[in-house]
Amino acid sequence: MKTFTDNAGRTWTVTINVDAMKRVRDALGIHLGKVLDDKLNPLAEILEDPIRLVDVVYCLCKQQADAQAVSDVDFGRAMAGDAIMAAADAFVEALTDFFPNARARAMLTALMGKGRKVRDLMIRRAELEIEALDPEAVASTLTASSTSSAQSSASTPAR
Repeated sequence: MKTFTDNAGRTWTVTINVDAMKRVRDALGIHLGKVLDDKLNPLAEILEDPIRLVDVVYCLCKQQADAQAVSDVDFGRAMAGDAIMAAADAFVEALTDFFPNARARAMLTALMGKGRKVRDLMIRRAELEIEALDPEAVASTLTASSTSSAQSSASTPAR
């Protein structure tokens, strides 16, 4: 079972089974069994939209939320930053475990591993670019480009 902790300190277990899939489909119109279709676009749409992702995860955790008297609003308020990333990881791991086809599970596991590597590399490259940034040089460049631009038409006298 895959778990994550929200920003209120509550731990949630994400389980995907037929009942949970039906709950997501009925509440959100999202068929989790088809997220691998169309070059994984349905899965990407869920993962790229934090609102949609949190809605899906809430539906998957609804029975736990009801037992704790946590509304969808309260659940959403406790989801930001690292909690969203942890929920996404738990969701993908639970989804991977659900698929009955071993090849689909292996493919999804490999894909998510590569995706994490790409994300980590992109973050590291951005960090290096930020570290190399010279504020004086950027300010000089911006100042030079703004003073060399043509005057606005509002300051040009009409003929």
